[in-house]
Amino acid sequence: MNYLSNKQGFLGIDNKFNFKEKVVVVPFGLEKTVSYGSGTKNGPKEIIKASHQVELYDEELNCEPYKKIGIKTLKPFKIEKNITNALNKMSKINEKILSKNKFPLTLGGEHSITPGCIAPFVKKYKDLILLHFDAHADLRESYNGEKFSHASAIRRCLDYKNVSLVSFGIRNISQSEIPYLKKNSSRINIFWAKDKHKWDLKKFKKMIKNKTVYLTFDVDGFDSSIMPATGTPEPGGLFWYETLKIIKLACKNSNIVGADINELAPIKGFNSYNFLVAKLAYKILSYKFFVK
Repeated sequence: MNYLSNKQGFLGIDNKFNFKEKVVVVPFGLEKTVSYGSGTKNGPKEIIKASHQVELYDEELNCEPYKKIGIKTLKPFKIEKNITNALNKMSKINEKILSKNKFPLTLGGEHSITPGCIAPFVKKYKDLILLHFDAHADLRESYNGEKFSHASAIRRCLDYKNVSLVSFGIRNISQSEIPYLKKNSSRINIFWAKDKHKWDLKKFKKMIKNKTVYLTFDVDGFDSSIMPATGTPEPGGLFWYETLKIIKLACKNSNIVGADINELAPIKGFNSYNFLVAKLAYKILSYKFFVK
C-alpha cells in the first residue's frame, strides 16, 4: 500500500515519528449520484487538511492517542467513473487492509461508498451490525434510476442477509421506504431524531453487546446548524456531545471493526465544518482503541 508521508496524511504527524500502523485512512472522494448540493469529492482532502489543526492530546482520555494507535493515510488514487467499478475498488482496498489486520477508516465522498466498504467485512464475519448515523434512512431500492445511489446506500448494505442495522438521527424518509422498513423490522432498529429526548441507550447497549459492528457516519446526521456543509442538510439532528456518547458506548460494548465518514461537501472559507469532521474521525479512532 502506498502511503502519504506522516506530515501529509491524517493529523499531519511529524515525519520523524515512527510507528507501526493499526489504522489505514482511505481517502475515497466518490461523487456520482448526488441529488442536491455537490462537492463531496473534495471532502477527503479537506478533512485531512483540517486534521492538521486538530489537537493531538485528548483531554478526556488524558493522552495523545495517535502515538499508540499508529495511523497511516493512503495516497490519493484514481476513482473509476463507473459506480459499480468504483465500489468494487473500494471493496478490494478494504479487503487488503483487513488481510493485514488493520482498521480501515474511509473518508468519502458520498454515502454510496458504504456497500463497497463493508463487502469484505460481510465475508469475514458471520454477523455484522451496521451502526448508522444519518438524517436519511437511505432505504430506497433506487433513486433517479440508480440502485447504487447515495439514497440507497443502506438498502444495498442490507442486501447482505447477515447485516442488521441500528440507525441514529433519522428524520427524513420517503413513503416508498416504509414497506421495506416494516417487512425487515426484525433487523432494522431506528432511533428517530424526533424521539431524541426519550432514546433508551440501555436498549442500544443490549443490541450491540459483544457484537461485531461497522460504523458509517453521514455528516448530515448532525443538526444543520452545526453541519450545513453537506448535500442535504436537515434541521433537528444530532449535536456533538450526544453523538460522542453513542459512539463511546458502542466502542465500550462492541467490537467496531471499520468505519466510514461521508457526505462532507466543503464550503470555501468555512473551515470549521471540515474541522468538525476531522475531529470526529480522531475521536472515533481514539474511542475504538482506548475505551474498554
